Amino acid sequence: MTSPILAETRTQPAGSPSIASKTGRLDGVDLARALAVLGMFVSHTGPALVLSGLGRRAGAPAHFLGAVSNGHASILFATLAGVSLALLTGGSRPHSGVARRRDRARIAVRAAILFVLGMALAQISTEVIVILSFYALCFLLALPLLSVPPRFLVVLAAAWAVAGPVASFFMRREVEGSEGTGGGALMFRDLTSLSDAGSGFLRLLLDGTYPVVTWMPFVLAGLAVGRLDLRSTTIRLRLLAAGVALAVVGSGGSWLALHAFGGLEALQPKLDFMRPVAAGLAMDPLELMQMSNLGTVPTDTPANLLLDGPHSGTPFEIVGSVGCALAVLALCLLVGDRFRTLLAPLTAVGALSLTAYTAQVVALRFLPSEEAMAAHPWVPLFGFVLGAVAFCGLWRRFLGRGPLERLMHWASTRASAALAR
Repeated sequence: MTSPILAETRTQPAGSPSIASKTGRLDGVDLARALAVLGMFVSHTGPALVLSGLGRRAGAPAHFLGAVSNGHASILFATLAGVSLALLTGGSRPHSGVARRRDRARIAVRAAILFVLGMALAQISTEVIVILSFYALCFLLALPLLSVPPRFLVVLAAAWAVAGPVASFFMRREVEGSEGTGGGALMFRDLTSLSDAGSGFLRLLLDGTYPVVTWMPFVLAGLAVGRLDLRSTTIRLRLLAAGVALAVVGSGGSWLALHAFGGLEALQPKLDFMRPVAAGLAMDPLELMQMSNLGTVPTDTPANLLLDGPHSGTPFEIVGSVGCALAVLALCLLVGDRFRTLLAPLTAVGALSLTAYTAQVVALRFLPSEEAMAAHPWVPLFGFVLGAVAFCGLWRRFLGRGPLERLMHWASTRASAALAR
């Protein structure tokens, strides 16, 4: 979104030459954003979701596609949001002085706009837990770190990846009813009283589907990556290697903790309780447990922190998913330069990601019922994908910056110029 969020992805000051394009954008970053957008389409309209809503098991292709996108698409967004923060503020040569103050003002204004837009979309959405308000808070938390060296950001992201989920677990255990929030986004009606507003913000921080306390490592990792020279082939290959290594550590570490160090034994009572339901769905109880999270794990036992399922918010999921995001970004950077013309319609979706994401959330209100879509469960997904690629490709080719991206750029640039004088 630029993530649907920050549309500026320059690697150097405006007016200087760029190998990416005459606008200074990195096509690989836009390509990665496009994959994140399409991954969210799969999560929201994919055949696996349509069929599961009717209690039916999806076929192997639909199940695989849903498994790949579930959790990973939104985490790729969050990581790319951090990359965009870095590129917007100078890339490998961070801005200083007045330019840095203007950068911070621009980001703060964009965060405010995104926060309000996120609440508006959450108000009308019945199908999607809108991510924008969560991202807005992440951006505000990142503001003091825009001038921090990449190595320190890496250390901070690593420490937060471990400490954040553990702190969240014990804080949520002390909050009455923390397991019953449902992971929803903040809505305007949550601000009708101080009590409701406090509960809503607590949900964004600790217990939403994208809780800020456990999602900051993604933004921090992306911010560190964006401070590198992403035009360098050597950096891209190292990024790919690091991503694969982190993915293995996350997934493999969880497997070892569960199967070699007694994690499954601690979870056995829960697995036994879930066994009848899992049998009815033709699933392994552990597989069902891994898929049953809405941003955080339950607080009944610390052994839940050993899982690495989507939206579990555990250290293993964070490390592994950061690795997947970095590997995808590296591959997109390598492919984006080589096949720029061929991939132009797809990278346009990444460049107009805020518009595409918002349009999807609104359009979901008008989809037929799941019963009506069950006969052709792939049709909604194909419709969203082809519609986004066609619209974004044509708009970017003839009109440039997307409609919401243009509004965001205009508002934040004017406000920052006034605030940072």
